[in-house]
Amino acid sequence: MSEIQHSNEPITETFRDRIATVDESGNRNWIFAYQPKGKFYRIRSILSWIYFVVFFGLPFVQINNRPLFLFNIPDAKFIIFGKVFWPQDFFIFGLTMITFVFFIILFTAAFGRLFCGWACPQTNFMEMMFRKLEYLILGNAGKQKALKSAPWTSGKIFKISLKHFVFYLLAFIIANTFLAYIIGIKELEKIMVEPIAEHVGGFSAILIFSAVFYAVYAFFREQACTVVCPYGRLQSVLLDKNSMIVAYDYKRGEPRGNAKKEQDAVLGDCIDCHQCVRVCPTGIDIRDGVQMECVGCTACIDACADVMIKIGKPKGLIRYASENSISSGEHLHYTTRMKLYTGLCLLVLTALSVILITRKDIDATIMRTPGILFQERGSDSISNLYNIKLINKTVYPIRVSIKLADDKGKIEVIGKPFVFVEKEGQGSGSFFVVLPKQMIHSRKTVLKLQLFEGDKLVSSTTTNFLGPVSE
Repeated sequence: MSEIQHSNEPITETFRDRIATVDESGNRNWIFAYQPKGKFYRIRSILSWIYFVVFFGLPFVQINNRPLFLFNIPDAKFIIFGKVFWPQDFFIFGLTMITFVFFIILFTAAFGRLFCGWACPQTNFMEMMFRKLEYLILGNAGKQKALKSAPWTSGKIFKISLKHFVFYLLAFIIANTFLAYIIGIKELEKIMVEPIAEHVGGFSAILIFSAVFYAVYAFFREQACTVVCPYGRLQSVLLDKNSMIVAYDYKRGEPRGNAKKEQDAVLGDCIDCHQCVRVCPTGIDIRDGVQMECVGCTACIDACADVMIKIGKPKGLIRYASENSISSGEHLHYTTRMKLYTGLCLLVLTALSVILITRKDIDATIMRTPGILFQERGSDSISNLYNIKLINKTVYPIRVSIKLADDKGKIEVIGKPFVFVEKEGQGSGSFFVVLPKQMIHSRKTVLKLQLFEGDKLVSSTTTNFLGPVSE
Protein backbone atom coordinates (compact mmCIF):
# COMPACT_ATOMS: atom_id res chain seq x y z
CA MET A 1 0.00 0.00 0.00
CA SER A 2 1.01 3.62 -0.39
CA GLU A 3 2.90 5.22 2.42
CA ILE A 4 0.49 8.17 2.25
CA GLN A 5 -3.11 7.12 1.97
CA HIS A 6 -5.14 8.49 -0.95
CA SER A 7 -8.86 7.91 -1.39
CA ASN A 8 -10.76 7.28 -4.61
CA GLU A 9 -12.83 10.40 -4.05
CA PRO A 10 -12.82 13.16 -6.70
CA ILE A 11 -9.66 15.25 -6.86
CA THR A 12 -9.73 18.27 -4.58
CA GLU A 13 -7.36 21.13 -3.92
CA THR A 14 -6.62 20.10 -0.32
CA PHE A 15 -3.10 19.07 -1.28
CA ARG A 16 -2.26 22.74 -1.64
CA ASP A 17 -3.01 23.40 2.04
CA ARG A 18 0.21 21.69 3.21
CA ILE A 19 3.22 19.88 1.87
CA ALA A 20 2.89 16.14 1.27
CA THR A 21 5.11 15.17 4.18
CA VAL A 22 2.92 16.84 6.83
CA ASP A 23 -0.51 15.62 7.90
CA GLU A 24 -3.52 17.68 8.99
CA SER A 25 -2.31 17.90 12.59
CA GLY A 26 1.14 19.11 11.55
CA ASN A 27 2.92 15.83 12.24
CA ARG A 28 5.40 14.45 9.76
CA ASN A 29 4.44 11.74 7.27
CA TRP A 30 7.51 9.56 6.89
CA ILE A 31 8.06 8.73 3.23
CA PHE A 32 8.61 5.05 2.39
CA ALA A 33 9.35 5.47 -1.31
CA TYR A 34 9.31 2.30 -3.43
CA GLN A 35 12.43 1.76 -5.53
CA PRO A 36 11.78 2.80 -9.15
CA LYS A 37 12.80 0.70 -12.11
CA GLY A 38 12.93 1.77 -15.70
CA LYS A 39 14.87 3.68 -18.34
CA PHE A 40 15.24 6.99 -16.51
CA TYR A 41 16.21 5.32 -13.23
CA ARG A 42 18.95 3.35 -14.98
CA ILE A 43 20.30 6.49 -16.64
CA ARG A 44 20.22 8.40 -13.36
CA SER A 45 22.05 5.54 -11.63
CA ILE A 46 24.84 5.60 -14.24
CA LEU A 47 25.14 9.39 -14.04
CA SER A 48 25.19 9.23 -10.24
CA TRP A 49 28.23 6.94 -10.31
CA ILE A 50 29.99 9.41 -12.55
CA TYR A 51 28.95 12.16 -10.15
CA PHE A 52 30.34 10.27 -7.14
CA VAL A 53 33.65 9.55 -8.90
CA VAL A 54 34.02 13.25 -9.71
CA PHE A 55 32.99 14.42 -6.23
CA PHE A 56 35.28 12.07 -4.32
CA GLY A 57 38.11 12.25 -6.86
CA LEU A 58 38.52 15.98 -7.56
CA PRO A 59 40.31 16.82 -4.27
CA PHE A 60 43.12 14.46 -5.32
CA VAL A 61 43.65 16.16 -8.71
CA GLN A 62 46.64 18.52 -8.65
CA ILE A 63 47.89 20.98 -11.27
CA ASN A 64 51.36 22.46 -10.72
CA ASN A 65 51.27 21.09 -7.17
CA ARG A 66 48.04 22.92 -6.36
CA PRO A 67 44.50 21.49 -6.21
CA LEU A 68 42.23 21.77 -9.22
CA PHE A 69 39.51 23.24 -6.97
CA LEU A 70 39.85 24.82 -3.53
CA PHE A 71 37.41 27.06 -1.68
CA ASN A 72 39.40 28.12 1.37
CA ILE A 73 36.94 30.55 2.93
CA PRO A 74 38.92 31.11 6.20
CA ASP A 75 42.02 32.24 4.25
CA ALA A 76 39.97 33.93 1.49
CA LYS A 77 41.83 31.82 -1.08
CA PHE A 78 40.05 30.16 -3.97
CA ILE A 79 41.48 27.93 -6.68
CA ILE A 80 39.41 27.20 -9.76
CA PHE A 81 40.86 25.05 -12.53
CA GLY A 82 44.28 25.51 -10.95
CA LYS A 83 44.19 29.34 -10.92
CA VAL A 84 44.37 31.18 -7.60
CA PHE A 85 41.83 33.88 -6.73
CA TRP A 86 42.37 36.25 -3.80
CA PRO A 87 40.06 38.83 -2.19
CA GLN A 88 41.18 41.32 -4.84
CA ASP A 89 39.53 39.07 -7.43
CA PHE A 90 36.16 38.95 -5.70
CA PHE A 91 34.61 41.14 -8.38
CA ILE A 92 35.10 38.14 -10.68
CA PHE A 93 33.07 36.01 -8.25
CA GLY A 94 30.39 38.69 -8.26
CA LEU A 95 30.18 38.53 -12.04
CA THR A 96 30.21 34.74 -11.87
CA MET A 97 27.25 34.78 -9.47
CA ILE A 98 25.34 37.12 -11.80
CA THR A 99 26.02 34.71 -14.66
CA PHE A 100 24.89 31.80 -12.49
CA VAL A 101 21.62 33.55 -11.60
CA PHE A 102 20.91 34.25 -15.27
CA PHE A 103 21.56 30.61 -16.13
CA ILE A 104 19.21 29.46 -13.37
CA ILE A 105 16.47 31.68 -14.79
CA LEU A 106 17.06 30.51 -18.35
CA PHE A 107 17.50 26.85 -17.47
CA THR A 108 14.45 26.72 -15.23
CA ALA A 109 12.29 28.64 -17.69
CA ALA A 110 13.21 26.11 -20.38
CA PHE A 111 13.74 22.83 -18.52
CA GLY A 112 12.01 23.19 -15.15
CA ARG A 113 13.69 21.40 -12.24
CA LEU A 114 15.88 19.19 -14.39
CA PHE A 115 18.87 20.16 -12.23
CA CYS A 116 17.12 19.02 -9.03
CA GLY A 117 16.31 15.56 -10.32
CA TRP A 118 19.54 14.85 -12.18
CA ALA A 119 22.43 16.91 -10.81
CA CYS A 120 21.61 18.24 -7.34
CA PRO A 121 23.98 16.81 -4.67
CA GLN A 122 21.13 16.35 -2.20
CA THR A 123 19.08 14.28 -4.65
CA ASN A 124 22.04 12.24 -5.85
CA PHE A 125 23.30 11.33 -2.40
CA MET A 126 19.82 10.73 -0.95
CA GLU A 127 18.27 8.70 -3.77
CA MET A 128 21.29 7.11 -5.44
CA MET A 129 23.41 6.30 -2.37
CA PHE A 130 21.65 6.41 0.99
CA ARG A 131 18.24 5.24 -0.24
CA LYS A 132 19.80 2.30 -2.13
CA LEU A 133 21.74 1.26 0.96
CA GLU A 134 18.52 1.48 2.92
CA TYR A 135 16.87 -0.91 0.46
CA LEU A 136 19.86 -3.24 0.78
CA ILE A 137 19.83 -3.28 4.60
CA LEU A 138 16.12 -2.96 5.48
CA GLY A 139 14.45 -4.23 2.31
CA ASN A 140 11.93 -2.55 0.03
CA ALA A 141 9.47 0.14 1.10
CA GLY A 142 6.87 -2.38 2.26
CA LYS A 143 9.35 -4.17 4.49
CA GLN A 144 10.61 -0.85 5.87
CA LYS A 145 7.10 0.22 6.77
CA ALA A 146 6.41 -3.12 8.45
CA LEU A 147 9.72 -2.94 10.31
CA LYS A 148 8.90 0.50 11.67
CA SER A 149 5.66 -0.70 13.26
CA ALA A 150 7.13 -4.02 14.42
CA PRO A 151 8.17 -4.53 18.08
CA TRP A 152 11.80 -4.06 19.01
CA THR A 153 13.42 -7.46 18.59
CA SER A 154 17.10 -8.33 18.27
CA GLY A 155 16.67 -8.55 14.49
CA LYS A 156 15.12 -5.09 14.27
CA ILE A 157 17.77 -3.58 16.56
CA PHE A 158 20.52 -5.12 14.43
CA LYS A 159 19.09 -3.83 11.13
CA ILE A 160 18.36 -0.34 12.40
CA SER A 161 21.77 -0.09 14.09
CA LEU A 162 23.54 -1.34 10.94
CA LYS A 163 21.68 1.20 8.82
CA HIS A 164 22.64 4.12 11.05
CA PHE A 165 26.23 2.91 11.38
CA VAL A 166 26.59 2.76 7.58
CA PHE A 167 24.85 6.12 7.20
CA TYR A 168 27.20 7.77 9.68
CA LEU A 169 30.25 6.15 8.06
CA LEU A 170 29.21 7.51 4.68
CA ALA A 171 28.46 10.91 6.20
CA PHE A 172 31.95 10.87 7.74
CA ILE A 173 33.53 10.14 4.34
CA ILE A 174 31.46 12.87 2.68
CA ALA A 175 32.43 15.33 5.44
CA ASN A 176 36.13 14.60 4.90
CA THR A 177 35.76 15.08 1.16
CA PHE A 178 33.81 18.28 1.68
CA LEU A 179 36.52 19.59 3.99
CA ALA A 180 39.15 18.67 1.40
CA TYR A 181 37.52 21.18 -0.96
CA ILE A 182 38.00 23.86 1.73
CA ILE A 183 41.46 23.22 3.17
CA GLY A 184 42.99 20.91 0.55
CA ILE A 185 43.80 17.21 0.61
CA LYS A 186 47.27 17.78 2.09
CA GLU A 187 45.95 19.66 5.10
CA LEU A 188 43.26 17.02 5.54
CA GLU A 189 45.95 14.35 5.54
CA LYS A 190 47.74 16.18 8.35
CA ILE A 191 44.57 16.13 10.44
CA MET A 192 44.34 12.38 9.91
CA VAL A 193 47.95 11.40 10.68
CA GLU A 194 49.13 14.05 13.14
CA PRO A 195 48.04 14.32 16.80
CA ILE A 196 44.50 15.64 17.27
CA ALA A 197 45.78 18.25 19.72
CA GLU A 198 47.54 19.99 16.81
CA HIS A 199 44.38 20.13 14.69
CA VAL A 200 41.51 20.64 17.12
CA GLY A 201 39.70 23.06 14.80
CA GLY A 202 39.99 20.81 11.74
CA PHE A 203 38.98 17.67 13.62
CA SER A 204 36.00 19.51 15.15
CA ALA A 205 34.95 20.63 11.66
CA ILE A 206 35.00 17.01 10.46
CA LEU A 207 32.81 15.90 13.36
CA ILE A 208 30.36 18.80 12.85
CA PHE A 209 30.08 18.21 9.09
CA SER A 210 29.66 14.46 9.69
CA ALA A 211 26.85 15.09 12.17
CA VAL A 212 25.10 17.50 9.78
CA PHE A 213 25.30 15.15 6.78
CA TYR A 214 24.20 12.17 8.90
CA ALA A 215 21.22 14.11 10.26
CA VAL A 216 20.20 15.25 6.78
CA TYR A 217 20.32 11.83 5.12
CA ALA A 218 19.14 9.72 8.06
CA PHE A 219 16.35 11.95 9.40
CA PHE A 220 15.76 15.23 7.52
CA ARG A 221 15.90 13.62 4.07
CA GLU A 222 13.40 15.04 1.53
CA GLN A 223 12.63 17.95 3.91
CA ALA A 224 15.87 19.54 2.69
CA CYS A 225 14.18 19.96 -0.70
CA THR A 226 10.68 20.84 0.45
CA VAL A 227 11.42 23.01 3.51
CA VAL A 228 14.96 24.40 3.27
CA CYS A 229 15.81 24.74 -0.41
CA PRO A 230 14.32 27.93 -1.91
CA TYR A 231 14.53 26.66 -5.48
CA GLY A 232 11.13 24.95 -5.34
CA ARG A 233 9.48 28.18 -4.29
CA LEU A 234 11.13 30.01 -7.17
CA GLN A 235 9.37 27.76 -9.66
CA SER A 236 6.22 29.83 -9.52
CA VAL A 237 8.00 32.87 -10.94
CA LEU A 238 10.46 31.06 -13.23
CA LEU A 239 8.20 28.55 -14.95
CA ASP A 240 5.68 29.34 -17.66
CA LYS A 241 3.34 27.19 -19.72
CA ASN A 242 6.09 26.39 -22.23
CA SER A 243 8.58 25.14 -19.61
CA MET A 244 9.52 21.46 -19.71
CA ILE A 245 8.28 19.69 -16.59
CA VAL A 246 7.41 16.19 -15.41
CA ALA A 247 3.69 16.28 -16.15
CA TYR A 248 0.62 14.07 -16.08
CA ASP A 249 -1.42 14.04 -19.31
CA TYR A 250 -4.82 14.70 -17.75
CA LYS A 251 -6.53 14.83 -21.15
CA ARG A 252 -5.53 11.27 -21.80
CA GLY A 253 -5.72 9.98 -18.24
CA GLU A 254 -9.04 11.38 -16.97
CA PRO A 255 -11.44 10.23 -15.76
CA ARG A 256 -9.45 7.73 -13.71
CA GLY A 257 -10.60 4.24 -12.88
CA ASN A 258 -10.23 0.55 -13.51
CA ALA A 259 -12.02 -0.56 -16.66
CA LYS A 260 -12.46 -4.10 -15.29
CA LYS A 261 -14.35 -2.82 -12.23
CA GLU A 262 -16.25 -0.04 -13.98
CA GLN A 263 -17.18 -1.66 -17.29
CA ASP A 264 -19.97 0.77 -18.14
CA ALA A 265 -17.93 3.94 -17.54
CA VAL A 266 -15.91 5.84 -20.16
CA LEU A 267 -12.49 6.03 -18.54
CA GLY A 268 -9.11 7.45 -19.35
CA ASP A 269 -5.85 5.55 -19.38
CA CYS A 270 -5.07 6.21 -15.69
CA ILE A 271 -6.21 3.17 -13.69
CA ASP A 272 -5.65 5.00 -10.38
CA CYS A 273 -3.05 2.45 -9.22
CA HIS A 274 -1.06 5.08 -7.27
CA GLN A 275 2.25 3.62 -8.43
CA CYS A 276 3.40 7.14 -9.33
CA VAL A 277 2.73 8.20 -5.72
CA ARG A 278 4.42 5.16 -4.15
CA VAL A 279 7.75 5.80 -5.89
CA CYS A 280 7.78 9.58 -5.28
CA PRO A 281 10.60 10.51 -2.86
CA THR A 282 8.68 13.57 -1.68
CA GLY A 283 5.29 11.83 -1.39
CA ILE A 284 3.30 13.94 -3.87
CA ASP A 285 0.71 12.90 -6.45
CA ILE A 286 1.99 14.18 -9.79
CA ARG A 287 -1.56 14.01 -11.11
CA ASP A 288 -2.39 17.07 -9.02
CA GLY A 289 -0.23 19.18 -11.34
CA VAL A 290 2.97 21.18 -10.82
CA GLN A 291 3.88 21.30 -7.14
CA MET A 292 6.67 22.86 -5.14
CA GLU A 293 7.76 19.48 -3.76
CA CYS A 294 8.35 17.90 -7.18
CA VAL A 295 12.09 17.59 -7.81
CA GLY A 296 11.73 16.23 -11.34
CA CYS A 297 13.36 12.88 -10.51
CA THR A 298 11.31 10.97 -13.17
CA ALA A 299 10.52 8.08 -10.78
CA CYS A 300 6.82 8.53 -11.54
CA ILE A 301 7.52 8.40 -15.30
CA ASP A 302 9.20 5.00 -14.95
CA ALA A 303 6.49 3.66 -12.63
CA CYS A 304 3.66 4.77 -14.91
CA ALA A 305 5.40 3.47 -18.04
CA ASP A 306 5.72 0.04 -16.42
CA VAL A 307 1.98 0.00 -15.64
CA MET A 308 1.04 1.14 -19.15
CA ILE A 309 3.06 -1.69 -20.67
CA LYS A 310 1.33 -4.22 -18.43
CA ILE A 311 -2.19 -3.05 -19.36
CA GLY A 312 -1.37 -2.67 -23.04
CA LYS A 313 -1.55 1.13 -23.19
CA PRO A 314 0.99 3.47 -24.81
CA LYS A 315 3.64 4.92 -22.52
CA GLY A 316 3.83 8.65 -21.81
CA LEU A 317 0.80 9.19 -19.59
CA ILE A 318 3.36 10.83 -17.28
CA ARG A 319 6.23 12.30 -19.25
CA TYR A 320 8.41 15.32 -19.87
CA ALA A 321 6.09 17.92 -21.37
CA SER A 322 4.88 21.50 -21.06
CA GLU A 323 1.45 22.65 -19.98
CA ASN A 324 0.77 23.94 -23.49
CA SER A 325 1.87 20.69 -25.11
CA ILE A 326 -0.71 18.81 -23.01
CA SER A 327 -3.60 21.29 -23.13
CA SER A 328 -3.36 22.32 -26.78
CA GLY A 329 -1.01 19.84 -28.40
CA GLU A 330 1.66 22.48 -29.06
CA HIS A 331 5.35 21.64 -29.09
CA LEU A 332 7.86 23.25 -26.74
CA HIS A 333 8.53 26.84 -27.80
CA TYR A 334 11.77 28.81 -27.56
CA THR A 335 9.99 31.94 -26.38
CA THR A 336 11.03 35.57 -26.59
CA ARG A 337 11.69 35.60 -22.86
CA MET A 338 14.03 32.61 -23.19
CA LYS A 339 15.82 34.26 -26.12
CA LEU A 340 16.35 37.38 -24.00
CA TYR A 341 17.76 35.31 -21.14
CA THR A 342 20.07 33.53 -23.57
CA GLY A 343 21.38 36.84 -24.92
CA LEU A 344 22.03 38.18 -21.43
CA CYS A 345 23.77 34.97 -20.42
CA LEU A 346 26.04 35.07 -23.46
CA LEU A 347 26.83 38.73 -22.81
CA VAL A 348 27.78 38.20 -19.16
CA LEU A 349 29.59 34.94 -19.97
CA THR A 350 31.66 36.71 -22.62
CA ALA A 351 32.60 39.47 -20.20
CA LEU A 352 33.51 36.88 -17.56
CA SER A 353 35.65 34.94 -20.05
CA VAL A 354 37.54 38.07 -21.11
CA ILE A 355 38.25 38.96 -17.47
CA LEU A 356 39.49 35.45 -16.69
CA ILE A 357 41.70 35.29 -19.79
CA THR A 358 43.25 38.73 -19.24
CA ARG A 359 43.61 38.27 -15.47
CA LYS A 360 47.20 38.89 -14.31
CA ASP A 361 49.16 36.40 -12.21
CA ILE A 362 50.86 39.25 -10.37
CA ASP A 363 48.86 42.13 -8.94
CA ALA A 364 50.54 45.34 -7.80
CA THR A 365 49.24 48.26 -5.76
CA ILE A 366 51.48 51.34 -5.64
CA MET A 367 50.60 54.40 -3.55
CA ARG A 368 52.44 57.44 -2.36
CA THR A 369 53.36 57.13 1.31
CA PRO A 370 50.67 59.10 3.17
CA GLY A 371 51.68 62.13 5.18
CA ILE A 372 54.95 62.71 3.32
CA LEU A 373 55.37 65.50 0.75
CA PHE A 374 57.96 65.64 -1.99
CA GLN A 375 61.64 66.05 -1.10
CA GLU A 376 64.21 68.12 -2.94
CA ARG A 377 67.35 66.27 -4.09
CA GLY A 378 69.98 68.98 -4.48
CA SER A 379 69.08 71.81 -6.81
CA ASP A 380 67.83 69.84 -9.83
CA SER A 381 65.75 66.86 -8.63
CA ILE A 382 62.57 66.02 -6.69
CA SER A 383 61.73 62.69 -5.05
CA ASN A 384 58.54 61.01 -3.78
CA LEU A 385 58.33 58.02 -1.45
CA TYR A 386 56.01 55.14 -2.45
CA ASN A 387 54.78 51.90 -0.95
CA ILE A 388 54.25 48.82 -3.12
CA LYS A 389 52.19 45.74 -2.32
CA LEU A 390 52.46 42.66 -4.53
CA ILE A 391 50.29 39.55 -4.75
CA ASN A 392 51.92 36.53 -6.36
CA LYS A 393 49.31 34.15 -7.79
CA THR A 394 51.86 31.80 -9.32
CA VAL A 395 53.35 28.58 -7.90
CA TYR A 396 56.92 29.90 -7.77
CA PRO A 397 58.60 32.75 -5.83
CA ILE A 398 59.34 35.95 -7.73
CA ARG A 399 61.74 38.89 -7.53
CA VAL A 400 60.21 42.05 -8.92
CA SER A 401 62.21 45.10 -10.00
CA ILE A 402 60.60 48.48 -10.64
CA LYS A 403 61.35 50.77 -13.59
CA LEU A 404 60.03 54.01 -15.04
CA ALA A 405 58.47 53.51 -18.46
CA ASP A 406 60.10 56.60 -20.02
CA ASP A 407 63.53 56.26 -18.28
CA LYS A 408 63.58 60.02 -17.59
CA GLY A 409 64.02 59.51 -13.87
CA LYS A 410 65.28 56.82 -11.57
CA ILE A 411 64.00 54.34 -8.98
CA GLU A 412 65.68 53.88 -5.60
CA VAL A 413 64.36 50.80 -3.79
CA ILE A 414 64.85 50.88 -0.03
CA GLY A 415 66.86 47.84 1.01
CA LYS A 416 67.33 45.26 -1.73
CA PRO A 417 67.06 46.33 -5.39
CA PHE A 418 63.99 44.15 -5.83
CA VAL A 419 60.82 43.07 -3.98
CA PHE A 420 60.73 39.36 -3.10
CA VAL A 421 57.37 37.55 -2.95
CA GLU A 422 56.84 33.91 -2.01
CA LYS A 423 54.71 31.65 -4.20
CA GLU A 424 51.00 32.28 -3.71
CA GLY A 425 51.99 34.93 -1.20
CA GLN A 426 52.10 38.66 -0.68
CA GLY A 427 55.02 41.04 -0.40
CA SER A 428 55.63 44.73 0.12
CA GLY A 429 58.35 47.31 -0.08
CA SER A 430 59.16 51.01 -0.34
CA PHE A 431 60.98 52.99 -2.99
CA PHE A 432 61.76 56.54 -4.10
CA VAL A 433 61.01 57.95 -7.53
CA VAL A 434 63.46 60.72 -8.42
CA LEU A 435 62.64 63.10 -11.30
CA PRO A 436 64.52 66.10 -12.73
CA LYS A 437 62.79 69.39 -11.95
CA GLN A 438 62.46 70.29 -15.64
CA MET A 439 60.08 67.31 -16.05
CA ILE A 440 57.65 68.65 -13.46
CA HIS A 441 55.13 71.04 -15.02
CA SER A 442 52.17 70.69 -12.67
CA ARG A 443 51.33 69.89 -9.08
CA LYS A 444 50.68 66.26 -10.04
CA THR A 445 52.54 64.36 -12.71
CA VAL A 446 51.27 60.99 -13.93
CA LEU A 447 53.95 58.31 -13.94
CA LYS A 448 53.84 54.90 -15.60
CA LEU A 449 55.71 52.27 -13.62
CA GLN A 450 56.68 48.86 -15.00
CA LEU A 451 57.36 45.73 -12.96
CA PHE A 452 59.85 43.19 -14.25
CA GLU A 453 60.76 39.70 -13.19
CA GLY A 454 64.22 39.47 -14.69
CA ASP A 455 63.73 40.74 -18.24
CA LYS A 456 60.06 39.82 -18.35
CA LEU A 457 57.44 42.55 -17.98
CA VAL A 458 54.83 41.14 -15.57
CA SER A 459 52.72 44.18 -14.80
CA SER A 460 52.41 47.91 -15.26
CA THR A 461 50.54 50.59 -13.36
CA THR A 462 50.26 54.35 -13.03
CA THR A 463 50.65 56.66 -10.05
CA ASN A 464 50.85 60.37 -9.32
CA PHE A 465 54.08 62.22 -8.60
CA LEU A 466 53.71 65.25 -6.34
CA GLY A 467 56.00 68.20 -6.89
CA PRO A 468 56.27 71.99 -7.06
CA VAL A 469 55.07 73.84 -10.10
CA SER A 470 58.13 74.89 -12.15
CA GLU A 471 58.47 78.54 -12.93
